Amino acid sequence: MMTLVETTVHYDNGYEDVYMMQEDEWDRDLLLDPAWEKQQRKTFTAWCNSHLRKAGTQIENIEEDFRNGLKLMLLLEVISGERLPKPDRGKMRFHKIANVNKALDFITSKGVKLVSIGAEEIVDGNVKMTLGMIWTIILRFAIQDISVEETSAKEGLLLWCQRKTAPYRNVNVQNFHVSWKDGLAFCALIHRHRPDLIDYSKLNKDDHLGNLNLAFDIAEKHLDIPKMLDAEDIINTPKPDERAIMTYVSCFYHAFAGAEQAETAANRICKVLGVNQENEKLMEEYERLASELLEWIRRTTPWLENRTPEKTMAEMQRKLEDFRDYRRMHKPPKVQEKCQLEISFNTLQTKLRISNRPSFMPSEGKMVSDIASAWQGLEQAEKGYEEWLLTEIRRLERLDHLAEKFRQKATTHETWASGKELILSQKDYETATLTEIRALLRKHEAFESDLAAHQDRVEQIAAIAQELNELDYYDVAAVNRRCQSICDLWDQLGTLTQKRREALERTEKLLETIDQLFLEFSKRSAPFNNWMEGAMEDLQDMFIVHAIEEVQVKKLVPQRDGALQEEMARQHAHERLRRQFAAQANLIGPWIQARMEEIGRFSLELGGTLEDQMTQLKQCEHVIVTYKPNVDKLEGDHQLIQESLVFDNKHTNYTMEHIRVGWELLLTTIARTINEIETQILTRDAKGISQQQMSEFRSSFNHFDRGEVEFARIMMLVDPSTTGMVSFQSFIDFMTRETADTDTAEQVVASFRILATDKPYILVDELRRELPPDQAEYCIMRMPPFKGPGAPPGALDYTAFSTALYGESDL
Repeated sequence: MMTLVETTVHYDNGYEDVYMMQEDEWDRDLLLDPAWEKQQRKTFTAWCNSHLRKAGTQIENIEEDFRNGLKLMLLLEVISGERLPKPDRGKMRFHKIANVNKALDFITSKGVKLVSIGAEEIVDGNVKMTLGMIWTIILRFAIQDISVEETSAKEGLLLWCQRKTAPYRNVNVQNFHVSWKDGLAFCALIHRHRPDLIDYSKLNKDDHLGNLNLAFDIAEKHLDIPKMLDAEDIINTPKPDERAIMTYVSCFYHAFAGAEQAETAANRICKVLGVNQENEKLMEEYERLASELLEWIRRTTPWLENRTPEKTMAEMQRKLEDFRDYRRMHKPPKVQEKCQLEISFNTLQTKLRISNRPSFMPSEGKMVSDIASAWQGLEQAEKGYEEWLLTEIRRLERLDHLAEKFRQKATTHETWASGKELILSQKDYETATLTEIRALLRKHEAFESDLAAHQDRVEQIAAIAQELNELDYYDVAAVNRRCQSICDLWDQLGTLTQKRREALERTEKLLETIDQLFLEFSKRSAPFNNWMEGAMEDLQDMFIVHAIEEVQVKKLVPQRDGALQEEMARQHAHERLRRQFAAQANLIGPWIQARMEEIGRFSLELGGTLEDQMTQLKQCEHVIVTYKPNVDKLEGDHQLIQESLVFDNKHTNYTMEHIRVGWELLLTTIARTINEIETQILTRDAKGISQQQMSEFRSSFNHFDRGEVEFARIMMLVDPSTTGMVSFQSFIDFMTRETADTDTAEQVVASFRILATDKPYILVDELRRELPPDQAEYCIMRMPPFKGPGAPPGALDYTAFSTALYGESDL
């Protein structure tokens, strides 16, 4: 009687492929061939035991040990992973038939039609039916699901063998019988997947027995594939049993396919972990740079906020020089760091979005907005500090001018007053004649007029000293001492002057009385007396004093003229500096504005590929960088102006502060624009966006109608923080969100499950065995303990770890 086994494979689309196993192998005569039956017994028994040992049992005699149906049901449960109905535990024939029927019903439920195989034949120990049933099970559970390049089952297995052994000499797999007799095909399969186990170049194609035994031994020892065939039986059989060969070869497929699946899973995990490790390095680098920049701002801001004035112009000039060093040397690198920090943050967020990771949230106080706020405070303090420096320098300049004016006036007054106290204290009038007294009175009256004229100078000296006190001049104590000395001397001169006048007037009255007594004598000696008195008056006249002062004035006139000439030359030099600065500033200011407008046009009008746009922007950046010496030269001109204490310039509306701010903004803008193109290239390559799609996205982004109702819905997606600003990068993410082909948490969990051999947890040894050392340790350090039931000590929860990678848990 012919036995027919029909295997049906069901697909979701309703297509039904009926694989009819009705070939010569099912011919009664061939089944009765003792050589084939022996090969099938050994192979099928070994195949069954390879699965039954997982349940802690095995069979010795294939037709006897399945008769009660218990081990048959157990075998099906092991290979399918499903529970069968509870078996009957009785030992009566009907109990055995019931158990076998439960097994056959389960096989039928898997889409296999059993023709002419009944429970009674199995219970009766019919070897042909038992082998046919086991072959049906092997076909359904070990071969049918093999799929290679749109072929399946037997054809798929054959194609897999052909693909794997194609590069090997003396191997030509065309079937599952004679193509395997020399053992080279088995050895080639092993070497293809585990070249460390066999040196294929040393094999002898004529040593069939040696090749077969080598392959069988290595498979059993290293691949956990039991020895299902006898080398002698294969060699001595003209056509080895196809079913036995197929069964044994399918074990190789599952062993290596499982390894390939594990390798694929490990590669996926390594890829995901590699992305995560790279992102974590970028996060750590951002945190480090942000901390350093914020620390520098925290150190620098108090220095700029310090408004403690220095006492001298030289000390304030040193402060100004320190500030120039800050602007020239210390701040520019920090401007670059701040710009690079923003670029790194944007690039990191783009990479996280591309890889489906949650957005990076820096530590508290280290957000880009926090850095921008701190930087704004720094620049505000910087601006106030420079204004304070210039104001303080102007104050000290005025103080120095006032102090010099005080010294000049004080010196002039002290020179004039020198010796006056001694002259006023003289008693020359006691021996003088009346005429001499009258001459002394006229001389004293001239001195009193001169003294009254100097009253204004003394008041000016006192006023200047008062102003120096009010402006907190550093050497005001010396000024006050000198001023007090002048005032004291002035008061003393006033007192002495009054006393001398009184003495002269008393003496004059006394001499006039005496003169009356000698009047007669005087009349007689009048000519002589007149001559003598005239001579005396000529000799003691004030003419000499007046002539000396006139000489002194004539000396001061050319000195004053020289000072005026020096001041005129200084003002001409200041004007040259003003014009020199203005000429450069009036060129640099518009140039910076033109470049800003050019970059703005780039953002809206750039055409061509992203690489072309990047080239254009790099060229623009090169032009900007090469223009830097012009700004440096202007800084030098500005330094000369400040050193000359020139604070106004009517020839230009641009200040150095305007130029600095514009230049820093220009550098930041070009860097940000280049970074935007870089992130677009990154997104394009990661998400497979074509250049045409990118152009369409740009057009939509530039011309989106904000009046549409749809706009509000889209804004909720691209601007969840409702800042009112949407970057082109966010717009691209929105446009490509649904089409991105990236790893997901579920895929990573599935990959870990493969490495864990379907356990809900994974062990440290398994991670170290399957993953590279650094990534294995990365997982061990971060994977939480598994808290489910039945887990051994040290079990790790890969599900929680995987979902945490994608921000889907609080781990």
